[in-house]
Amino acid sequence: MDATVAGGELVLASRSPQRRAILETLGVPFRVRVSDAEERTDGDPIAVAVENARRKALAVADGEPPGTLVLGADTVIVDDLDDRAVAGERAVGKPADAAEAAAMLRRWSGRGHHVASSVAVVRAAAAGGHELVLAEADTTLVRFRELGEDELDWYVATGEWRDRAGGYAIQLRGTLLVDGIDGDWWTVVGLPVALLARRLPGLLRRP
Repeated sequence: MDATVAGGELVLASRSPQRRAILETLGVPFRVRVSDAEERTDGDPIAVAVENARRKALAVADGEPPGTLVLGADTVIVDDLDDRAVAGERAVGKPADAAEAAAMLRRWSGRGHHVASSVAVVRAAAAGGHELVLAEADTTLVRFRELGEDELDWYVATGEWRDRAGGYAIQLRGTLLVDGIDGDWWTVVGLPVALLARRLPGLLRRP
């Protein structure tokens, strides 16, 4: 196991059932403690996602015993109009209601957009001297099919858009809207597994 993540209980600082399911699928032992950190939406999307993950992890680390590893994460949609590089584009979060979800889906229809998922791993320490082990993001390009109004109405009626960045869930019925992806599928779901496997493989191979 990586020396940087050796020992210590793993705590997921997220209420996301998707992230919980990913760790369970990978057989990673963990417990959940939801962070109350405020999520930013303004600024460069990648920087926003990384900062949100860092804030979540640090907020939970404040209440954990020294040595505990806290995993924060965040996912945003990058509103890039023509599949170009993502830097400097606008971050899109979760729709507030069905009308906003429908507007998001119309915007994605027939084109590509990037999904950015970030992770921050913090080792809790006494007196708030927590160690930031990792804070990075990964992006995946998602291409939507051309969608008709009947498809949009159907999908919005499913309610899957609730609490989903960009207004869809690719791991559920939202996959029927997607033409293809270029990158890590788990990044779109909400946790950049390939990034963690490269940077902190021991975190995912815990006993």
